[in-house]
Amino acid sequence: MPVLTTQQKAYAQYKNNKIMSASKPELTLMLYDGAIKFLNIADFAIEKNDIFKAHENIVKTEKIIEYLRSTLDMKYPVAQDFENMYSYIARRLVEANIAKDREIVAEVNKHMHAIRDNWVEVMKANHVMVKDA
Repeated sequence: MPVLTTQQKAYAQYKNNKIMSASKPELTLMLYDGAIKFLNIADFAIEKNDIFKAHENIVKTEKIIEYLRSTLDMKYPVAQDFENMYSYIARRLVEANIAKDREIVAEVNKHMHAIRDNWVEVMKANHVMVKDA
């Protein structure tokens, strides 16, 4: 296990505090941001022919989508819309991972940006403070 520097430890503590103090809407936003970050890394890895890194980051994105799907409360009609969207994205991620296809990764990334941007607007409309957005 690598030894962390003082700066790395401080940053890890900051990230942990940020997560622990976040509201549910902020946590959802963090998940969207994480998915976008992992898609960007996967795209770059595919471009550089780093198959393992591409796979690893697409799987991280798949896990985020899987988690988001598991948190849907289906008693609300809008949840079915999210389920359909997440289901489509999950299917496309599998296709992107099998083919290591940058076009599919870019398509999913575009969808994730749109979902994230809409989520920020929902947060603002509901008077949830949006940090770092």
